[in-house]
Amino acid sequence: MGLKEKLQSDLTEAIRSRNELVSGTIRMVLTAITNEEVAGKEAKTLSEDEVIAVLSREAKKRREAAEAFADAGRADKAETEKAEGEVIVAYLPAQLSDDELNALIADAIAKSGAAGPQDMGKVMGILKPQIAGKADGGKVSAAVKAALAK
Repeated sequence: MGLKEKLQSDLTEAIRSRNELVSGTIRMVLTAITNEEVAGKEAKTLSEDEVIAVLSREAKKRREAAEAFADAGRADKAETEKAEGEVIVAYLPAQLSDDELNALIADAIAKSGAAGPQDMGKVMGILKPQIAGKADGGKVSAAVKAALAK
């Protein structure tokens, strides 16, 4: 069963159990996936990696919205966004630990022959397919910058 099918089956289950948070969040995610499928000139079915990319994007939106609401003093809205983010993260692959991420970065630097911060693009190009959905891009970027600055 693919990730999209799992989302659809979990949506049915959440509706049956009257879990509004989970059902509403899964509906939003499925809508984002459908929008991605019909975007462009012709409709297509997304691959698992593309579905994971959509889920990652939606999780990031929830994280950023929660921060914005918290900064604005709207703790109730921030909690809702955090809860939705947690529902989405449950469908993403396990996140990389700092040690695993640093090992991947060191390997990518060695493969690309990067000498300094100006070679960050080369390193990120090698890393991106390896970390898709498994680590936050901002965190990876900061770690690569720190590694190249040494």
